[in-house]
Amino acid sequence: MKKIILLTALALVGFTANAQTAKSAVKKTAAKIEAAKVDGPGMVFENETIDYGTIQKGADGKREFVFINNGNKPVTISNAQGSCGCTVPTKPDGAIAPGARGVIGVKYDTNRVGPFTKTVTITSDASETPKVLTIKGTIVDDKPATETKS
Repeated sequence: MKKIILLTALALVGFTANAQTAKSAVKKTAAKIEAAKVDGPGMVFENETIDYGTIQKGADGKREFVFINNGNKPVTISNAQGSCGCTVPTKPDGAIAPGARGVIGVKYDTNRVGPFTKTVTITSDASETPKVLTIKGTIVDDKPATETKS
């Protein structure tokens, strides 16, 4: 009986410690984003990679990269360029105010079957170095091929 009580107590302590560690990690992440304020225009992306996963041929290839201007001046995106003609990005018109959210749209041609990894290069006044974002995934065609009669 003592062993059961001891094991239960240890398990409870372990679960409590794990929960506190997770809460602490969330607080640290929030503090890190808060501390990332910059002088001038800035851009912090929620995700720099979008994984389409496995999708059907012809599926909707539109996705969005969301960013926040973490600077104290408006940020202007001068160019958004896909790595090939199958990847078409769109950039916001005009400047994004400090603390405001912006969106870089990207459309991938999902009529190309197979795995893919493509990039979108963002040029802005937030940095002298362009920002490179990535999309990846696999396009499958589960429809049976139609037979051709000779």
